[in-house]
Amino acid sequence: MPQTSGKPIRRCVKTPLMTHAPVTQSKSYAFLLLPGFSTLGFSCALDCLALANHHPSRKKFYKWRLISEDGHPVAAYNGVRVEVDSPLTDLDRHETLIVCAGENAGRGSTRPVLNWLRRETRKGMDYGALSSGTYTLALAGLIGGKRVTTHWEYKTALAEMLPDVIMEDTLFSVDGRVFTCAGSAASMDLMLYRVQQDYGTKIATWVADQMVYTVPRAHSQGQRMSLQSRPEVRNPKLLLAMQVMENNLEDPLRPDEIADIVTLSTRQLERLFAKYLTTSPKRYYLHLRLEKARNLLRQTDLSVTDVCVACGFRSLSHFSKSYRTAYGNPPGMEASDGKVLWSDVDKR
Repeated sequence: MPQTSGKPIRRCVKTPLMTHAPVTQSKSYAFLLLPGFSTLGFSCALDCLALANHHPSRKKFYKWRLISEDGHPVAAYNGVRVEVDSPLTDLDRHETLIVCAGENAGRGSTRPVLNWLRRETRKGMDYGALSSGTYTLALAGLIGGKRVTTHWEYKTALAEMLPDVIMEDTLFSVDGRVFTCAGSAASMDLMLYRVQQDYGTKIATWVADQMVYTVPRAHSQGQRMSLQSRPEVRNPKLLLAMQVMENNLEDPLRPDEIADIVTLSTRQLERLFAKYLTTSPKRYYLHLRLEKARNLLRQTDLSVTDVCVACGFRSLSHFSKSYRTAYGNPPGMEASDGKVLWSDVDKR
């Protein structure tokens, strides 16, 4: 027998190493599809979640379900019909709810849909919208006092009809548990941001690489090409004059007032517009105001008189004449077709 020193023998016990990663709790999303929704915005959002689940770690980061008002397939604006998992149903308070809409947001924002949104969001979940889904949240009374965004085409109507909403000209906005985005490709930026918040930069970068999206954009980036980036705008004083006009559509400034702001004479300002834009300051300013008027007439139920005032016209006859000259029809014929209809806000 081997001799011992009388001291107890200590045995080294090897403990097995952990060979598996900790279990990741999947985060759940519920997408409410409204008739006429944008397939681009919806696909960009959903694919961010689906691709995250294909990460080499083999973790199931996300799960989701698709919902419609009646449980039937929903037709997008381009005619593509998408099957859903269920009609309006109870959600778990840990789910994240996203309203996906498009050019028929007003028609899809029915009383049952709005009541369901109010009931479910009271549970304390995060909720948001893509594109004109912001309108639906507004109709449900869920974004008052919040910083939100929507597609630039709908921004004028939302800002005019809902003064208590803080409208941002950004790709997406996040205010507490409320998030909104411009839709289309901006849905990708929003969802990559949420993936980053959920699981970190490495996972979000991997997803972006899978989407061949090399430079995800910050939320504060504008939706349209900025004036500074447009090749026809190469003069800083011209740029400033254009921005002054855009910021003063309801109460237009006189040409000499604009010239004073940009420290030019009225004649010099006219030369700048003629050189770079082949138009006069007066005509360019009128175009901006008529463009706003056209959006309001098409997207809201504001009367012609209200639109006239909102766009800085002091004479209804002058407004009507200018509108007919620009678009071929009198403003009264630009009746809202219900694509983004706000007339029933108080009735829903």
